[in-house]
Amino acid sequence: MNETIEQQKKTANVKIESKSTDKKQKNTEGRHVFEVEDLNLWYGSDQALYEVSMNVPEQQVTAIIGPSGCGKSTFLKTLNRMVEMVPIVKTSGDIKYRNQNIFGNNFQQEYLRTKVGMVFQKPNPFPKSVYDNVAYGPRIHGIKDKKTLDQIVEKSLKGAAIWDELKDRLDENAYGLSGGQQQRVCIARALAVEPDVILMDEPTSALDPISTAKVEELVQELKKKYSIIIVTHNMQQAARISDKTAFFLNGELVEFAETDDLFQNPRDKRTEDYITGRFG
Repeated sequence: MNETIEQQKKTANVKIESKSTDKKQKNTEGRHVFEVEDLNLWYGSDQALYEVSMNVPEQQVTAIIGPSGCGKSTFLKTLNRMVEMVPIVKTSGDIKYRNQNIFGNNFQQEYLRTKVGMVFQKPNPFPKSVYDNVAYGPRIHGIKDKKTLDQIVEKSLKGAAIWDELKDRLDENAYGLSGGQQQRVCIARALAVEPDVILMDEPTSALDPISTAKVEELVQELKKKYSIIIVTHNMQQAARISDKTAFFLNGELVEFAETDDLFQNPRDKRTEDYITGRFG
């Protein structure tokens, strides 16, 4: 090769920044929220995932990168079984959440989707007030007391770093907010049911740079309490905010490693080709 990997990465404009590891994270090192083994998935006769095996660490940010159509979002939605809303989906292999088989006959989907929250690519607030958006999940779970709901709404909006912006606008329709504010309300809505894991499917792709930066800062705060798995097309974003990165290609997990290692010293030629801009 005429260029070193470092030179190629500069050409691809992938900025690598070291991420500090605090004491709390060190204490959770080695623990996993998900253990995936030999996962295959089909949409009808078309196979979308091939023999995917990986362990998702606790209280860290795990990024999933890869070109369009490589299986990133499909894999993410499999972790809370949302992908099964498509009738023609079938799977083989195992996924364990906290050592429990999520495909087991006695494992409740409702429990899984409470513990594993989801934030989508495009902000999707309900056509309700900010308050009712955040209070929706707790109400579904039987909480009716106004004082308790008030506390949950405030705590969740603070957790999503948007309380100060919206504390005087709780009765306004969430549709009237900016895109970045809507997305953080959706994150607050996910936090309101006290999840363990937050799945994010390209949560900043529809946002402007300022809103994107706010969401990225929020993700760094949230990982102190939650395990976060984020699908992103933006390699710079993965490098900035994630602790570990998984590279998917054509439904296969090509490489899964510490983010700095994957970007600086990729083990697989396909990973190197992707992060240096040869394809994707």
